[in-house]
This record gives sequence, C-alpha cells and structure tokens, in this order.
Amino acid sequence: MANTSKGASPKRKLETVRERSENTPINKSRVRKVATTAKKASGPLRAVGRFLSKLAHPFKFLLAPFKTKPARFVGRILNKVLLINYFMSAWKELRQVTWPGRKETRQLTLAVFVFATVFGLMVTITDYGLDKVFKKVIL
Repeated sequence: MANTSKGASPKRKLETVRERSENTPINKSRVRKVATTAKKASGPLRAVGRFLSKLAHPFKFLLAPFKTKPARFVGRILNKVLLINYFMSAWKELRQVTWPGRKETRQLTLAVFVFATVFGLMVTITDYGLDKVFKKVIL
C-alpha cells in the first residue's frame, strides 16, 4: 500500500546527462550558433553542387545501369565489405554528442592525470614491497 501521509514526498526522477544538456539554454544557443555558421559556410558549396547537378542532368541516363538488380546486389556486398553502414551510423552518433566546454575538458584532463599518477604510485609501491618480500623468502 502506498504511503499517502502529508509528510511523504514522491521520489523524483533523476535527470540524465543528455536531458540536462538539452535543457540548458547556453548549450542550445551554442548549437544554434554552430548550425548557423555551418549553414553559412556550406552555402557556396551547395550553390556549386546545384550548378553541377543542372549541368549533369542531361547525362542522367548513365546512372540507369546502377539501378538494376545485379548492380544493387554488388552495392550491398560492397556496403558490407567496406562497412559503410557502420561509418554512417558512427558519424550520426558523433553528431549527437554534446562535447564538453574548455573548462570542463581541462578539469577532466587534470582528473585523469591525477588518477594515473596515484594509481602508478600504488603499483610502484606494491611492486617494490613484493620484490623485497620475495627476495627475503626465496633468497
């Protein structure tokens, strides 16, 4: 039976890191700025692509052999051999990552160096102690 007394509060669902990053207004504005900048930078490339597409339109008949069943079968085999789907999925996942800022990167790097140093010292001390113990026991 559920506890319905006035003093009891329902358990609050913890927020995941992704949800927290999606809810921060700073992150949204930064993503918007990056997207806007990328759109502006890719504009000339898109224009060139559209121009080349219009130039190549009369030669569209050259693609017809690649739409046949044997060509699609070869394409599927090449897809599996070259792992194209894997790389496409990996790229999609990388685009969804919320990368840490400069300050957070610095803090995490420092934490890794401190942990590695402490762990290295522990292994060194343990190795030195066991070396002394085994030299006395064996020799």
